[in-house]
Amino acid sequence: MSDPAAESTGLHRLAVANLTIHHGQLRAVDDVSFSVGASEVLAIIGANGAGKSTLLRTIAGLHTQTSGSITFEGEEISGLRTFRRVRRGISLVPEGRRLFPSLTLEENIQVGAQKAAAGFFTIDAAYELFPWMHERRRQRVGQLSGGEQQAIAIARALVANPKVLMIDEVSLGLAPIVIERIYEFLPTIVAQGIGVLLVEQDVSQALAVATRVHCLLEGKTSLVGAPSELSPGAIEAAYFGTTHSPSTPEESP
Repeated sequence: MSDPAAESTGLHRLAVANLTIHHGQLRAVDDVSFSVGASEVLAIIGANGAGKSTLLRTIAGLHTQTSGSITFEGEEISGLRTFRRVRRGISLVPEGRRLFPSLTLEENIQVGAQKAAAGFFTIDAAYELFPWMHERRRQRVGQLSGGEQQAIAIARALVANPKVLMIDEVSLGLAPIVIERIYEFLPTIVAQGIGVLLVEQDVSQALAVATRVHCLLEGKTSLVGAPSELSPGAIEAAYFGTTHSPSTPEESP
């Protein structure tokens, strides 16, 4: 199943078409297509091993696809190295955050600001988005909590002024109240015209923030649609690979 929106790549910042990715002999992603527009949040959901992180890493240039295309603002970028994709406007907040624990909060954010594109998100703007950071900017990242580190990883990606921000498992290992606080900043991000590609295992959270949802099952697209169009039964079937039969009130127990 492909995303019909991907057919009009000129209307979208990022478009993936018929992407297949292997890890050795394992086909991790199989013929997947979708697109992300400005100020749009596309949530990629699926169980562990569905291919979600591999998909984001490939778009970022950290893994090479077997076939298919990745276009950004209408131009093929599959042959570009990772740093050139960042300069074009694609930033990744990786799973596990991948910060430099021996560096300070500000030094970690400065890494993302190196050769950044001009735009709204300066380091000062990141401090306005996350006000607690300014007074702790000289503290080493290794001394901060998981939620604080996740916010720093997002700030580091934002100061590059991306046109598409990819976030991999933002809620992994965090307390619900911390997750809620991090997601509070998403409207501010998309208000700047940034498209967001969000990988999330928490389906309810994904549905709450997404413009569209794309479900993967064993590397293949199993469901696509706006959250308002998708029933809980259809999402569950697509997520776990079970059969979904819509029931009428008369058929319900």
